[in-house]
Amino acid sequence: MKTHCSFCKKTSEVVTMMVTGPEGRICDQCVTQASQIIQLQKEDNVINDIKPVNLLRPQEIKAYLDEYVIGQEEAKKALSIAVYNHYKRLAYPASIEDDVVIEKSNILLVGETGTGKTYLVRTLAQMLEVPFCIIDATVLTEAGYVGEDVESIISRLLYAANYEVTAAERGIVYVDEIDKIARKGDNPSITRDVSGEGVQQSLLKLLEGSIVNAPPHGGRKHPDQKLTAVNTEKILFICGGAFDGIARTIGNRINFNSIGFEFSAKRRAKIDDKDMLKYVSSSDIKGYGLIPELVGRLPVIKGLEPLTKSDLRRILTEPKNALVKQYIKLFAIDGITLTFTDETLDFISEQAISLKLGARGLRSICESIMHELMYTAPSLKDHHQLVIDKNYALEQLSRTRLELLRQIENNSQEGGLKKMA
Repeated sequence: MKTHCSFCKKTSEVVTMMVTGPEGRICDQCVTQASQIIQLQKEDNVINDIKPVNLLRPQEIKAYLDEYVIGQEEAKKALSIAVYNHYKRLAYPASIEDDVVIEKSNILLVGETGTGKTYLVRTLAQMLEVPFCIIDATVLTEAGYVGEDVESIISRLLYAANYEVTAAERGIVYVDEIDKIARKGDNPSITRDVSGEGVQQSLLKLLEGSIVNAPPHGGRKHPDQKLTAVNTEKILFICGGAFDGIARTIGNRINFNSIGFEFSAKRRAKIDDKDMLKYVSSSDIKGYGLIPELVGRLPVIKGLEPLTKSDLRRILTEPKNALVKQYIKLFAIDGITLTFTDETLDFISEQAISLKLGARGLRSICESIMHELMYTAPSLKDHHQLVIDKNYALEQLSRTRLELLRQIENNSQEGGLKKMA
């Protein structure tokens, strides 16, 4: 007896298999087609469930960064422009009729420790509400060596995107300490450098845009492991590093063509050593030890200015999550009103300048000053208002290693001056 499919009406003679149910029959061809339709529908639902990027205009992006980051005006402008153009490029992809293809602009931030490189990028990702991850370049090695493969960067981004490939492909990756993988000297290395130049070579295709097969849960690749394919063309890469000593390279380049001693002296007087990073260029980065191919894939290069005493003073009180506001909130939970005098804030800023740790130094100093008070104040019942003055801050700071380190540093500097004299 011939049977036919209830969907396509084909008989059992022309199909491979016929599945019979209580109400009808279905052939293997209809089962395969139905499975493909269900898979496509699931992919469409995933795309529709992804929250759109909260894209603002460059001026609006910078205004948001101003609420959290003090100073660094040029760096904030550069980030705002690059992010706006990048996600505008994703929102309006090139059509077949359009010959103009907009390429992405990866960014390199150059600045001393504590100037806000990582904080800028983290604040930016928080505003855009996109998957974001931070990777330390110092742990990366070539494939097959002890350390992490370059593909682990994508694995971390997948984790931040809850393993949704479509969401991860529009995320932001911040590669920190990029200067630590620089090769020594400007000449090609003659020996294998698995954690330096080798990593730079591995990063090339990742930054430019390619299909990367990454382990979905991190770790090393092995033959039996199921890998996830991710297109990095839509991922914005931001690299950052201190590039210690690059200011001397910039200074030599700026004053290289000076003619005569008087002209050179005038030109040096106009450019302060602290402002040298403003003039950083791709040639300086290449001379530091990054290969030309990698530098070419980081077209936007911005130097961050060293933080001054007034900048550190503003960082303590002005941003939305300023340190002083954090301590006031912590004590307010216990019913205690906390106040810092202006002299205390100036004193903390001066100490941070002497430690040369940038904004990170503020946290260390404040923790040293507030340590004893945070231990005893929650047990107090009669004191609901506390004022931190300069004398108390100086007394608490003198009991910690920070004061000892500062004294050692001052003594060493004085000793050096005496030897020079």
